[in-house]
Amino acid sequence: MSSHATLSPQEAADRLAIRELFDAYARCADTRDASGQMDLFTADTRFLVLMDGPGTQPSYVLEGRESLAPVFDDLNRYEHTMHFNGQSTVIIEGSDATGDSYTIAHHVYSEDGTRMMMVAWLHYLDTFTKIDQDWYIAERQIILVWSETRPLGTPAAG
Repeated sequence: MSSHATLSPQEAADRLAIRELFDAYARCADTRDASGQMDLFTADTRFLVLMDGPGTQPSYVLEGRESLAPVFDDLNRYEHTMHFNGQSTVIIEGSDATGDSYTIAHHVYSEDGTRMMMVAWLHYLDTFTKIDQDWYIAERQIILVWSETRPLGTPAAG
């Protein structure tokens, strides 16, 4: 683990901005703000999804910010989603950075009259770039580590 005893104010600000970028991605997903989610990426972004787990070939690769619209729009098939962001590691080198982070994403939907929940344990490998003092995702690899689908009980009365 690295020591942050000599962390400069600029590096602290960059680290916070990158964490906020990571969290904004989840917030936009859960509020169905596809446009806001797309704005978190560079114009020439690469977006790779590995649905078959770590060490596999990408299920699909998208190039460019505009190509992300159908992916983010696809979240509308769920009644609700909730992403919980976990630990993350960021290495900053000037106006570029890499990140390694984890998310547990809950997806609620109905199937044949039964409310269902699919939970996905996701690992993100990111490359970030700073443009005009703002950080953006230049490349994101989403790795599905595992998932579970099950019937969802009714909410308990409060």
